[in-house]
Amino acid sequence: MEMMGKEEIAAPRDKVWDALNDPDVLRRCIPGCQELEKISDNEMTATVKVKVGPVSASFKGHVTLENIVAPKSYTIVGEGKGGIAGFAKGGADVKLEEEGDITILNYEVTAQVGGKLAQMGSRLIDSTSKKLAAQFFANLNEVITGKTDGQETA
Repeated sequence: MEMMGKEEIAAPRDKVWDALNDPDVLRRCIPGCQELEKISDNEMTATVKVKVGPVSASFKGHVTLENIVAPKSYTIVGEGKGGIAGFAKGGADVKLEEEGDITILNYEVTAQVGGKLAQMGSRLIDSTSKKLAAQFFANLNEVITGKTDGQETA
C-alpha cells in the first residue's frame, strides 16, 4: 500500500515538529492508541487497537525515526504485530515546510500487511488507512491549534 498527501497546520513549523516528536501528543492523536512510550531519542514502542472490516486487533509495535533533519524532516520506520490478525510494517517520509503562519506537512507512506489483514483486500485496507490518516491529522490539528472544525476549543 502506498499513500501520500499534505496537510496544512495553522502553526509555526517548530511547534508542529515538537508535536510530532512528543509521545503525549502522538498518543492523543493516533486513532486507537492505547500506549506510546519513548524509549530513546529516536525510538518508541506503541500498542494500537484497530479494526479493519471484521478484523479487530491490538498491534504492539516498534517505531524508529531516521534521517532526522530537525525541524524539517524525518523518516518513520515501524513494524507491528497483531497476533492472528497479522502484521503491518512500513515507513513514512515526513517533510515540514513553512508558508507564512502555517506549516505544510507532506507525507509519503509505504506499508505491507500480512496474515488475516492481507486477506481483507487492498481496497478495504486502503480506505481504512486513509480514514485513520484523516483522523490522525484532524486530531493533530486540534491539539496543536486548539481548534476543532474552525472553532476554538474551551
